[in-house]
Formats: sequence, structure tokens, C-alpha cells
Amino acid sequence: MGRSLNAGRLHRHDQAAGLRALFGPSEARLVPLVANPHLRSHPILLERLCSALSEHGARLLVIDAADTSPEPHELCEVDLGACIERLGPRVHYLAARGLPRRHVDTRGSAQGWLAAVEAAAAPVDLVLLHATARDMTRLIGARDARPVLMCGVDHASLTDAYASIKLLAQRLALRSFDLLVSEDGRPQRAAAAATRLADTADVFLGAVQRSHAAVDCRQPAQASLPQALRQLAHDQRTRAPHATDPAPGPLVQAALSGADQPPRIPF
Repeated sequence: MGRSLNAGRLHRHDQAAGLRALFGPSEARLVPLVANPHLRSHPILLERLCSALSEHGARLLVIDAADTSPEPHELCEVDLGACIERLGPRVHYLAARGLPRRHVDTRGSAQGWLAAVEAAAAPVDLVLLHATARDMTRLIGARDARPVLMCGVDHASLTDAYASIKLLAQRLALRSFDLLVSEDGRPQRAAAAATRLADTADVFLGAVQRSHAAVDCRQPAQASLPQALRQLAHDQRTRAPHATDPAPGPLVQAALSGADQPPRIPF
């Protein structure tokens, strides 16, 4: 009798768990866009990526928390939902400069704040999080994500992009990334920049650049999106969760510990 009762309870528990998995709310896919302070055209890259991600009916929440982002609304500490702007039928936006660091817990994590923002927003398919690599380490935690880096064709922005993926690899073990390059009418140099970053990240960090897209930020907003950007956005929307990364080798471990420095990236 006891066994049958326990079996019945277990069956009901499993059935309820299955129903929740089928019909309960699902976590939106996180797309971390890593800020680059040396890139003047980053607002245009952010806008183009938003357009590409929201294609085919995808609902998008943009959390703009970089150091160069707009100041948050004064009501954000009281009513997050009221501060989320509706930019279109499928795009919502929150100005959030400085907010992740204001809401860290005793372990230095801001994951609770990110969860609160998502709960306050309308249901979405994707969350585009624009923040520095330092804040990303506080926000992402163990959540499955492939960061999108940004750079131009100059040495400073390319070096900052490398430093960002190094920090994410060191603190979050994220060793797979996408890249947006502001080409400024120099497609060959943009391609060279993407190749150089991919090679350096691979050799010194064991990190893999999955895809990259060059964007001419001089083009008007109404211009068609580059096919490479559309493909990058499609892959972010539909990618499967990553398997566990293998342990890095000795060279990668030395680079992550700061004992070794990457070669100067020539431009």
C-alpha cells in the first residue's frame, strides 16, 4: 500500500514537471553584446544587430547597460516595467547605464537584477544585453550564451575586443564568440581585423570565433542588412546549447592567468 501510494505521488510529480516544461514560461535566449569604448560607431552596430535579431517575428528586449549608454529613468528603482520603452511592435528598450553595479549581491553577482528586468518586461524571445565585459561577468553567471564582440579596423578597439574575450574566458569559461566589425568603407582591413582577432583568441585563449559580420556604418538606416549579419543573427536565435568546453592546455592556462601577454596586433 505504501509503495503504491509513493509511486502514485511520484507519477503525479513527474507528470506535473512534464506539463510545466511543455507549457510553462521559457527563458529568453540571451545575446550579450560586449561594449567597446574605442568604437564611436557602436550605436549604429547596436541598431543594426537589433534589426537583424528581430527579423522573422522575434520579440526582442534591449538592455542598454554600457558605460556610454543613456542614463536610466529615475523610476527604475521603483518600477522597472514602467521604464521599459516600446520602440516598435517587437522591440522593447531599457536604458540601464550603471544599474548592474548598483544591484550586485554579497557575492558580486547582478544575475538577480537581470532576472528582475526580464520578469518586468513583456514576454520576449531574445534579450540583447549591451554591457562591458566586467559587468557581463556579474550578469551572465552560468547562463548559456555566446558573446558578440565589436571592433573597428583600428588597433585600440581590436585590443579592447581581445581583452574582453580574455576576461569572459577567464571568469566565465566562455570561449566561443561572434564579432561585428565597423568597416568604415575598408572591407579588406575589416576582414584582416576579424582574422587577426580570431587567430589571437584561438592561440592564446583557446577561444573560437564562430562568425563575423562587417558593417559599413556610413550606410543609411534604411539600407539592407549585410547577409553575414543576417546569418549571425539567425545563428544566435537558433543555436543549440553548447557542450561543456574541454580543459584548456598549458599555453591557454598561462594566457588566462595573465602570465603571458598576446603579441601586439599590427594595424
